[in-house]
Amino acid sequence: MHTKPFVEIVKEQLESETLNLPVFHPIALKLQGILSSQDFTIDQVVALIVKDQALTSQILRLANSAFFSGLAKVTTITDAVVRLGASEIASIAMLASQQSSYNSFTLPDLKSHSQLLWKHAIGCAIGTRWLCGRSGYKQLAQEGFIAGLLHDIGNLLILKVLEGILLGETDHKGVSRELTTEIMVAMHTESGYQLMRKWNLPDVYCTIVRDHHDEQGDPGNVLLSLVRLVDSACRKLGLGCTAEPNLMLAATSEAQEMGIKEITLAELEIMIEDSMEMVTSAA
Repeated sequence: MHTKPFVEIVKEQLESETLNLPVFHPIALKLQGILSSQDFTIDQVVALIVKDQALTSQILRLANSAFFSGLAKVTTITDAVVRLGASEIASIAMLASQQSSYNSFTLPDLKSHSQLLWKHAIGCAIGTRWLCGRSGYKQLAQEGFIAGLLHDIGNLLILKVLEGILLGETDHKGVSRELTTEIMVAMHTESGYQLMRKWNLPDVYCTIVRDHHDEQGDPGNVLLSLVRLVDSACRKLGLGCTAEPNLMLAATSEAQEMGIKEITLAELEIMIEDSMEMVTSAA
């Protein structure tokens, strides 16, 4: 039995320097690193991906899905990189590897929780990418996709920690959904931020992970504002742990500051719902 509150045990695990949970795929991370240097060749990108057969097949499947592909089928990673571009392939690699992480739970309660989190992550990724294009920030679309996908990475980390604790107990009785949600709400931004820093992800993503629930967003950070707005849209649509159907997107400070019209926000909701079907059926 526990001698200390469960929340304290989770906190200790999160602060442990030895914590090395498989939340990020090393190849997906290396791809981000290669692209950020701006000095890469297609051959380097391909050589990195083909080291991992499972990731290669997942990338090809996603690259050929209705959401990403053109009309002709891509049959090799080289084809995929040439057709879609290296940064798009890096986004697909991160999507494929994150999906594996969210699918890796063995305890049924945590597995069902992780599926809700996955739907929210996907919705935010495709929604932010779309909204970048529609609000005059098309150049941020790829970053928007990754930022939306990773903004709640702290929740995934906390679930992994919870499963580790519960599997280590002989008499584990599980954790209620309410307590799991409470722990996540309290800890996911800071623990996600620390994780991102530990893995040396670009500052642009680290900041969004840390600040996406701040009372006052930073209007000067366009990508953060877009992620916050799409996060609200996904909660309104019921994508995630708590549905908020009465959320008025047009009334949010982000929509008002960025001058995003109600019709665009309505289109955003429709696009997320339609795309979710395409992405989840491909994944």
